[in-house]
Amino acid sequence: MPEGPAPAPVIQRLRVRYAKRGRLRFTSHRDISRAVERAVRRAGIPVAFSGGFTPHPKISYAGAAATGVASEAEYLEIGLTETRDPARVRADLDAALPPGLDILDVVPAGTGRAGDAAVRPAAFADRLEASEWRIRLDGVSRDAVAAAVAAFMAAGEIEVERLTKKGRRRFDVRAAVSSCELDRRAAEAADAPCAILRMVVRHSTPAVRPDDILTGLRQVADLAPPSPPLVTRLAQGPLDAATGGLADPLDPDRETGLPSGDDAGTAGGVRPRPGDPASADAVSA
Repeated sequence: MPEGPAPAPVIQRLRVRYAKRGRLRFTSHRDISRAVERAVRRAGIPVAFSGGFTPHPKISYAGAAATGVASEAEYLEIGLTETRDPARVRADLDAALPPGLDILDVVPAGTGRAGDAAVRPAAFADRLEASEWRIRLDGVSRDAVAAAVAAFMAAGEIEVERLTKKGRRRFDVRAAVSSCELDRRAAEAADAPCAILRMVVRHSTPAVRPDDILTGLRQVADLAPPSPPLVTRLAQGPLDAATGGLADPLDPDRETGLPSGDDAGTAGGVRPRPGDPASADAVSA
């Protein structure tokens, strides 16, 4: 057993939404986690550590986007040994991170519904049921993309093959796509001829990625963009079956207004800035 005092308990848990923009989209998840750990130290945030021979800061990530993909909706959770104002943590952490890793929102993790501290929420990752994606296809006519999308959505099943950690697998990509449409207004406003897709994709096992869907579009309609697509995740969260849209996964925490930890403190949250612009400089998955 390691000697020395036990690590300080977690007093407050904060959930953080951040963006991965510009050249930082090429950064691996491991390098991003290292950058966050360094920024936490520089900002003087009292992060809690695990016990054992190799203590690690209590920072966990949920639903991280792949290397090479930009995102406006990445999430992490950090455990603190002292209570901190979420708005101050947001400002200090954002200032300590490099441009392109931008903190958009910080809220204290709730303990359940307001007035019922005995009710514990499901794991935060369980709220991330789907993602909304924006895919820019340069050098492709809008009519060709519209026809490919129509064929894709009309199909009952579209199987693609991809190499995974468990080897090469075949899986159905059509079932994971809740919606897919051509964003005509955005395409018309583009500087050069292009087509822009907006789609909502359910999280599944194995994960269906935007490049898998592009493979499906090539199968059903021979759609083959001449240059790599530009991919940005705009949002991820609970999927509303009635509207097909995504809810903010941090809303349940705002409703409680209570932080959670080994001991509960008090802190206020801040809402995300309305109309946060989606990164337009993402790259292919």
